[in-house]
Amino acid sequence: MLFQKKAPVSWLVVGLGNPGEKYEQTRHNVGFMTVDELADRGNFPVQRLKFHALTNTVVIGGQGVLIMKPNTFMNLSGEAVGEAARFYKLPAERVLVISDDVDLPVGKLRIRKSGSAGGHNGLKSIIQHLGSDRFPRLKIGVGGKPHPDYDMADWVLGKFQGEDKKAMDAAVKRAADAVECLLRHGADKAMNQFN
Repeated sequence: MLFQKKAPVSWLVVGLGNPGEKYEQTRHNVGFMTVDELADRGNFPVQRLKFHALTNTVVIGGQGVLIMKPNTFMNLSGEAVGEAARFYKLPAERVLVISDDVDLPVGKLRIRKSGSAGGHNGLKSIIQHLGSDRFPRLKIGVGGKPHPDYDMADWVLGKFQGEDKKAMDAAVKRAADAVECLLRHGADKAMNQFN
């Protein structure tokens, strides 16, 4: 994977999550975990506070990217994403969002070019602030609730344990590969390779 430091920004890559130590390594933070994996590979920090997010401007997959971890908490993610997209005059189609998905088995990836929020409040906020659902998203399966009475908020804010943690560590690496593939070769190739 080749990373360079600078090029004009032609994409936003947004990892969704909640800021703060208590949310680290939780199901809801797999977007942040994927951004951290990309940062580790490219040896660049994602720590510049801009657009209500921790950011850096880098080249991934041959594209100039503003990589972001919104600091707004999940349900307000669209505030950060909308502000950055307007600043760089990027259409929704150039905003790649990485999020958790409780409807997918742990570690399964699914790339889509567009779609509804599917009950995900972070995606709902981004759709609202971009005024469009036509942005690519990379969903990472975190598994469903263990039983119907289990509180969804408790589930997504829970940490990975045992086999799930191993599966998630591998999934985050594959998700970083998928981001690079999508930026370099387009969504169709990434969907064929990673879905």
